[in-house]
Amino acid sequence: MRRRKSSTGAASVRRGRGDDVQPQAPVSRMMNTTSNPSRLCATLLAGVLALAGCGGDATAPAAKADSAAPSQIGEWMLPTMAPGSASPGLAVAPDGRVLLSWINSQHGRRHVLQFASYSPDFARWMQAPATIAVGNSMFVNWADVPHMAATPDGALWAHWLQKSGDAPYAYDVVLTRSRDGGANWAPPIMAHDDGTRTEHGFVSMWAQGEGTLGVAWLDGRNTGGGANGHDGHDDSDAHAGHDGSQPAMTLRAALFDGNLQRSGDAELDARVCDCCQTAAAMTSKGVLLVYRGRSDNEIRDIHTTRFDGSAWSVPKPVHADGWKMPACPVNGPGVAARGDAVVVAWYTEASGEPEVRLAASADAGEGFGAPVSLDRGKPVLGRVAVALDAQQAWVLWLREEDAGQSLWLSRRSVDLASEYERIQVAKVQGRGRATGFAPIALAEGAAYIVWTDVVDGVPGLKGVRVSR
Repeated sequence: MRRRKSSTGAASVRRGRGDDVQPQAPVSRMMNTTSNPSRLCATLLAGVLALAGCGGDATAPAAKADSAAPSQIGEWMLPTMAPGSASPGLAVAPDGRVLLSWINSQHGRRHVLQFASYSPDFARWMQAPATIAVGNSMFVNWADVPHMAATPDGALWAHWLQKSGDAPYAYDVVLTRSRDGGANWAPPIMAHDDGTRTEHGFVSMWAQGEGTLGVAWLDGRNTGGGANGHDGHDDSDAHAGHDGSQPAMTLRAALFDGNLQRSGDAELDARVCDCCQTAAAMTSKGVLLVYRGRSDNEIRDIHTTRFDGSAWSVPKPVHADGWKMPACPVNGPGVAARGDAVVVAWYTEASGEPEVRLAASADAGEGFGAPVSLDRGKPVLGRVAVALDAQQAWVLWLREEDAGQSLWLSRRSVDLASEYERIQVAKVQGRGRATGFAPIALAEGAAYIVWTDVVDGVPGLKGVRVSR
C-alpha cells in the first residue's frame, strides 16, 4: 500500500497580481477577508501540538470509575470555505488558539493554502479564512500536507510543497513566517539548500525557544531524481517493489530564526521509509521526533531521535516489530508528550494483518513500554493521530469496511493500562486515500478533530469537538 501523489499543484506566496512568487521574491501581503487577528501572547510557554494517533485495545482493562463517563461529541462548526477543501492541519498556539489550515483545490484553478484561528475561550472563529499562499507550482498530495506552527514571540509559521522540476516527485519544502497574525507573510524560503530536483516533504515543525522554529523533513537529495531511490509511484495505492539497491531517502532537520535564517542543518538518519509522515512533540528533555525507519533488509519499524537543544540523539526503535515490507505503507507514526510522559502510535502489519499499536514512555522517550494493540484486522486503515493531557491519551484512527469508512477515538490512561472509552467519532462517506489523515488537537479541556470527507466526488472538511 502506498500513496499516490498528485502531480498537479500550486505553491507560492500570493502577490497582488496573483503571480507565482519564488523563494527570493519580495514581501507579499496575504489576502485577509476580515480584520487582522490579535497577536499571539509572547510571554506564554511554547507549544506546538504534534498530531498523531491510533486506535483502542479490544482487551483493555475495565475503565476507571472516575473516567468512565461518556464524552460529549458536538459538531465543530468550521469557517465557511469553498468546496474542494481538504488536507487539514491543526496546531495550538501559545495563547491557546487553535490554528486550522487546509488546501482548497478546484478544477481549472490554482491551489490555495488557507488558515483560520479559533478561540476556545470565546467558542468562535477569530477570522474568516485567510490566504497564506497561492500559485501554479504548489504540489498537493493526500498524504503529505502543509502544516502551521506558532512560536511564543507571536509569530505564525507555515510550510507547503512546491514543484522544483518536471520529474513527478521533484518538489521542495517551502517555509514562511508572519509577524502579524497571518495578515502578511515573509518571502518564502526553501527549508533545505541541496539544490537537487528530488523529493522533499513529510514535514514536522516545533517551537524551539522564544522565536526559533525547528523543522524536520524527509530528504531525497541522495536519490538522484524525483523518483530514483523511491519505491516507485504509479496510479495504484501501493508502492512497486525494488531490491533496495537504489540510494535511500534520508531524514534531516534544521532550525530557523525570526529572519528565516537556517542553522543546525543535520542529517538524522541516512535511510528511512520514503513516504511515511514524521511527527514531533516537545518533552521535558527536548523535542522528540518519530518516523518510520528502513533497514537494509526492509524492516520498517518506528524510530525516535531527540534534540536536546544542541545535538540529536542516535535513532532507536520504539519497539522491534520486525515488519518486513518491500514498499512504503504511507502510514507514519504520531507522537504526543507532556513533560516526561510520551505516547507514540503507529500502523504495522508485523502480526500478518493491519494493526494499530501504541506505546508509552515515562522518561521523555528514553525508553518505551511494551506496545498495546489498539485495533487489528482487515478494516484497519491506521492513519493515526494522538494527543495527551494530564489525565489521558486521546488516540484517533480510521477504519474502512463494506459500509464505508469510520473515524474512531479511544481515551486511555497515560500509561495505556486502561481504556476509558472507545467511540465512533464519525461515519465518513469518502473511500480509500481520498479522505487523507485526520488531525486532533487539545485546547481548554476539549479535543478538536477535523477530517476530509468526499461527497459526490467533491472533498470538504468536517469537524467535531469532544468534551469531557
